[in-house]
Parts: sequence; C-alpha cells; structure tokens
Amino acid sequence: MTTARRPRADARRNYERVLAEADAAFRERGVEASLESIARAASVAIGTLYGHFPTRRALVGALLRERNDALFELGDRLIAQPRPDALAIWIRSVTEHAATYSGLAAMLADGLDDENSELHASCARLAEIGDRLVALARESGIVRSDATGADVTALTTAAAALHDHLSAADADRLITVTLDGLARTARSPVTS
Repeated sequence: MTTARRPRADARRNYERVLAEADAAFRERGVEASLESIARAASVAIGTLYGHFPTRRALVGALLRERNDALFELGDRLIAQPRPDALAIWIRSVTEHAATYSGLAAMLADGLDDENSELHASCARLAEIGDRLVALARESGIVRSDATGADVTALTTAAAALHDHLSAADADRLITVTLDGLARTARSPVTS
C-alpha cells in the first residue's frame, strides 16, 4: 500500500515542479519558451513533462486554470448584476489575463478557432461571456447597436499584444479609445 502511494506523490511533485518552472519560463521568455529547458529546470525528463502535458497548449491551459475560473466567476457576476461599466471591467480583466505571458494573446485567439485545442473550451467560455456582456450593453444603450462580442475579442487580443511590444498604459489607451468608439452616441447607428 505504501509503494502504491509513493509514485502518486512523486508524480504530483513532478507535476507541480513543471508548472512552477513553466510559469517562470513563460513569464521571462513567453509561451514559446523551450519545453526542454522547463523540464531541465524542474529536474524531470522531457518524457515526464509530456506525460503530464502532451502539448504546449495543455501546459498553458493547466497554468491558466485558476485564472480562467476567476475570470469566469467575474463574468458571471457582471452578467447577473449588470452595471454600466461591466463591459469595460470585463475587457480590462480579459486583456490583463491574456497579457500574463508574451505570446499568450495569440495562443488564446488561436484556441478559440481550434476546436481540438486544449484551450478551446476556456476560450469559447470567455467569448460567450463577452457576447453576453455586449448584448446587455446594447440593450442598455451603452454601446452602439452594431457592437459585437467579436469586437471585444479582437480588442482584448490587440490590447494584450500591445503589452508585449509597448506597455500596459498603451494597451489601456487602446481599450479606452475603442470603448469610446463603441459607445452609443447621436451619430452611432441605432438599427437593431
């Protein structure tokens, strides 16, 4: 019985070490950091890394799981208790999330379009929450009637990518300018 538990404990420690080293490597070098160097830093063989995480996206998905859950909870709260700034809060939160690692925004955008990706379900959930918040903002007259969830996805992807190349302030400026453009004004279309 003791021998049956030891491999599970070792496997769990290996799993946690790989996650910790991957997080450090991705923060330093982006999501394209070498998986071999992550395995070495975690003191495991590359086969052990792949045993836990068969693809790079699986590894990224495991790292993002808690952050995704927190975002889903935020989105659900914003939908359940709508407020005038709900869409802006959502966009800024998703942008910050997608900027966690260099290159993550593009990986998430690809995950939304790839149903076979380990990231697809979480990306689809983020997009669905964005769609619902845009619909609520349209119904409340906060945004123009032609605003879409796809606009939100494009904005968060672009703003997060700005983190890689410019700064968080530049990303926030893009969000502000775009939200101003989406706001319903006298000149905005009013067709339904």
